[in-house]
Amino acid sequence: MDTADLFCDGALMRRFAVSALCGLALALGACSTARTAHVTPETAPSGPPKLIVAISVDQFSADLFAQYRSRFSSGLARLQQGAVFPSGFQAHAATETCPGHATLLTGTRPARSGIIANNWYDLGTARAEKKIYCAEDENDPASSSRDPVVSAVHLKVPTLGDLMKGANPATRNVSVSAKDRAVMMMGGHRIDAAYWYYKGQFATLKGREPSPAANAINNAVAALVKKGAPAMPMPAWCASADQPIAVGKGQLGTGRFALEAGKPDALRASPRMDSATVDLANALIDEMNLGKGSVADILSVSLSATDYIGHANGTEGGEMCVQMAELDRTIGRLLAHLDARGIDYAVVLSADHGGLDIPERQREQALPRAVRADPGLAPQALAKALSVQTGVTSPDPLLSSDGLFGDFYVSRKIGAADRARVIGALVKLARAHPQVAAVFTADELAKTPLPSGSPQDFTLKDRARASFDPTRSGDVVILLDRAVTPIPEPAVGSFVATHGSAWDYDRRVPMLFWRKGLRGFEQPAPVETIDIAPTLAAMLGLAVPEGTFDGRCLDVDGGERNTCEVIK
Repeated sequence: MDTADLFCDGALMRRFAVSALCGLALALGACSTARTAHVTPETAPSGPPKLIVAISVDQFSADLFAQYRSRFSSGLARLQQGAVFPSGFQAHAATETCPGHATLLTGTRPARSGIIANNWYDLGTARAEKKIYCAEDENDPASSSRDPVVSAVHLKVPTLGDLMKGANPATRNVSVSAKDRAVMMMGGHRIDAAYWYYKGQFATLKGREPSPAANAINNAVAALVKKGAPAMPMPAWCASADQPIAVGKGQLGTGRFALEAGKPDALRASPRMDSATVDLANALIDEMNLGKGSVADILSVSLSATDYIGHANGTEGGEMCVQMAELDRTIGRLLAHLDARGIDYAVVLSADHGGLDIPERQREQALPRAVRADPGLAPQALAKALSVQTGVTSPDPLLSSDGLFGDFYVSRKIGAADRARVIGALVKLARAHPQVAAVFTADELAKTPLPSGSPQDFTLKDRARASFDPTRSGDVVILLDRAVTPIPEPAVGSFVATHGSAWDYDRRVPMLFWRKGLRGFEQPAPVETIDIAPTLAAMLGLAVPEGTFDGRCLDVDGGERNTCEVIK
């Protein structure tokens, strides 16, 4: 066993300093395997777990899971021994990071949680900037949508961690990610430890200082960024994905994630970001003795690299193939660490949304309809066309939106009659566009009942209604057609692909539950991510008021035992 393997041995990862060294070794390509034991269920667990581990893999679509699941040999292989739901649905239309993460541990849809998108507009706010970031407290003068004072103030419902702490304040609720919005939407209002990656280090909530464990991880990350790291190995089974594709003025498809020294932001779109996040999670497990207290704790870990890599490279190139292999190993390290600590834990893994590959590659892979969106759908272009058509102008932007689709807000500084004319003209203009699948007004959605039944059968209006909050949603909601990427000009090295649509490539995600002793099975029937929180609450024996969740409990033991019956 060489030095790097010594650091990566799960039995030796007992303190956060060792965990940090292991992650650094992995980042440098020194650890060859993740030593995760595959545990075969033997006896059913005798009571509630002492630790809930909720893992979100950002932009981990059901399609990616299906494509690579046979290749997984570590953490994701272990989780496939449990209850596997390959067709989990983020049932709403606005398939973005913030609303998706909010569904996972609140058990509620965006229409109820209030988290309708990553950003929305409040045209009545006193703040000069009208855009509101989902995880900011805009009432703090230091906050802006681009540099927020991070908060869960906009989340209208409790998370599972909030409910656990309400039942017993001794519960520790811990949440880590590269993204602040993932931390807040999974952790909620009562987080004991909250960390996200900000300007080259893991930061925490305003008024708090990083703990010694977090400082140790930050030191390891700083050393890695200062030194840089070589290209990462590509598994032999990635050969078919390792093909160059021309995109805009550049080329993608063959990247290996070499880390240029002194570039902290480059760490994000790399498997090393997930590795550092798990290092921090492992360090906090040790420092806080999670899962060793008198009551159950909860640890939320959102792994963001798949999303950053998907945005920068698309979902079908060599870059994503490398990421899938590294993701499997990284999750394996987390599970091995929990095993080494002797913790009785239960895991759920899912995703906030899926993703769409770059149209340039899709057109070479039997999807000729894949296109980039018409820049004429941008709010500025639409506003100009509407002014010409209606004669209505405004002292502020006539139309506000966070992109080329989703919620559009009409100025409040024009009269009611002019607003009605502009809304009517916008609906007619958008519905006539060949790249638009559907258009709904706020009035239409407000009169539409909340959807029920199978999420795969939801109409486009149902999906839009599941994302609609009358206090935050736009005057008009525009949904783009299938395979339309809302990025007119790709920026190679930054942003070439995305998600957020109402289509199933963005809505469908895997849902995996694992606990030692639970009998595994696979259920292909559709379920929803809002089913996760009630499933975990029942597993914990946590009594909650009727109507707390929009979802239902899933029985995640394939035997006679029913995990939806409250454990005594």
